[in-house]
Amino acid sequence: MTTTETAFDDAGAEFDRQVRTLTALGYPALAGLAPEEFDALVAPLRAEVVAHAATAAAAGGREPCCPEGGRVPFLLVVPRNLAPIEETMPRTVLHGGNRPGFVDRSFEPGSLERFVATRETGLPHDQGAGPYLLFGIERGEEFCGAVPHEAMDTISGRGRTLLTIEEGIALVTLFPRILVKNKCFSLGGSRSGDRRVPALWIGQKAPKLGWCWQGNPHTWLGMASAGARSAAATKPQQAQ
Repeated sequence: MTTTETAFDDAGAEFDRQVRTLTALGYPALAGLAPEEFDALVAPLRAEVVAHAATAAAAGGREPCCPEGGRVPFLLVVPRNLAPIEETMPRTVLHGGNRPGFVDRSFEPGSLERFVATRETGLPHDQGAGPYLLFGIERGEEFCGAVPHEAMDTISGRGRTLLTIEEGIALVTLFPRILVKNKCFSLGGSRSGDRRVPALWIGQKAPKLGWCWQGNPHTWLGMASAGARSAAATKPQQAQ
């Protein structure tokens, strides 16, 4: 099957689509917000998406969008303090499928919460973290068959950043076509202090969050990365 790269003609419209998708999946309620409050929370990020697209266009090009080919220009990410991983994984499905995603039982009780964003990502670990944007996402199938820790070093050397668990879930949630057989991906931006690297692949005809050892290569597992992250949106202050 061949894939064709396109570019968003309207970055603002694509941002709106992503917000609608998350709202329809119940993300506002997960965050303890009404839909209109969720809209207000992420609204400042829309202007950043539009400005980013305008800058790319002025430089002579636009970032390609080809989920089937493993490339997406931007992504709206809701962190786990607002939308817990155990609640967001079941809201993922494969393209054309209907079975909910799940967390593999290889995560022993209490271990998932220890997989946090690495220092290199620059992401906070506090409960006040808000939604943010991820730019220039690549699924990373060029690293299928590579040793994970070597792939991570290569990506770092390119000045790119590894995806976290939350970012991987957001990617599959908003672009289900990106998760396909033999082109699944690791999420090296979340680690627990040991040799395990979380990853998203397909199990029981559904998205599956599991982990693999950092020294073990798999022919069907690449390493996802992105070009940059935005600053997080902040929750509007309530009137006294």
